[in-house]
Amino acid sequence: MRLLAFGACLALVPVSAWAALSDEIQVYDDDINAPHEFGLELHANTTPVGRSTPDYPGEVVPNHGLRLTPEFSYGLTRAWEAGLYVPTSFDPQGRGSLAGWKLRLKWLPIHGDEGAAGWFAGANGELSRLQSKFSASRDAFELRNIIGYRADAWLLAVNPVFGWDLSPGYRGAPDFSLGVKATRNIAEKVAVGAEYYSEMGKASHILPLRDQANTLFAVIDTQVKSIGLNFGIGRGLTGSADKWTVKAIFAIPL
Repeated sequence: MRLLAFGACLALVPVSAWAALSDEIQVYDDDINAPHEFGLELHANTTPVGRSTPDYPGEVVPNHGLRLTPEFSYGLTRAWEAGLYVPTSFDPQGRGSLAGWKLRLKWLPIHGDEGAAGWFAGANGELSRLQSKFSASRDAFELRNIIGYRADAWLLAVNPVFGWDLSPGYRGAPDFSLGVKATRNIAEKVAVGAEYYSEMGKASHILPLRDQANTLFAVIDTQVKSIGLNFGIGRGLTGSADKWTVKAIFAIPL
C-alpha cells in the first residue's frame, strides 16, 4: 500500500532523539535561492522494510510508512535563505498526520553562480517542534555544516550535522550525524552517484560502527520538464538502519 501511494506521488509529476522523523533525506550542497526568489520542494520517502519496534512508548515506527513534506523557501540575500518545512506522515493503513513544523535559516557565504565550478561552504540552522509520537524530544535544534566542491562533471558535498534536543529531560550533548554526496554528470541535466548517511551517536561518545545507523543510497539528479528531481533507493548497512528506503525530492518551479 505504501509503495503504491509513493508511486502515485511520483505520478503527479509532469513528464528531492534517535527516533527522529525522516521527513527530509538529503545532503545540502551549493543550492540556494537568489535574492527575493521563492522556492518549493516536495520531499517524499517511504520505508518498504524498516524498523518496526518503537524506541519509546507511542512512537510511530518507519516500517511501511510514507512521509510527505512540502518545503517553502525564500532568498533573503545572495548568502542567506529562509525556509519552512511542514512534515506529514502516513501509516500503513493510510492514516495521515501533521507531524509539526521546522524553521530553517541557511547561510552560504562561499558559492559560485548556479552550476558554476568551485568550492562552497556554509551552514544551516533548523528549529523544530514535532508531535511526541515522531520525536521523543518535541523541540530540537539542528546545525548542519555544508562544505563541498562542484566541478564541470561532478559534485562532492559533505554535511557534518549536530542536533540538540531542547525539551526538558532530553537536553545534553548533541547527536552527531554525517551526510556525504558524490555524483557525476552522464548527460545534460542528468547526474548519478551515491549519498551516504550515518547516525553516529552523541558527539561526546561516537558509537561503534556496528551500532550506528548507516545507509547508502544510489541516486539520480535530473529534470523532468521544468521539475527538478532527486531520486534514490537506500540500503541499510547496519542493523540499526532501515533495511530499504525509497526517497524523492521534487523541485517545483513557482
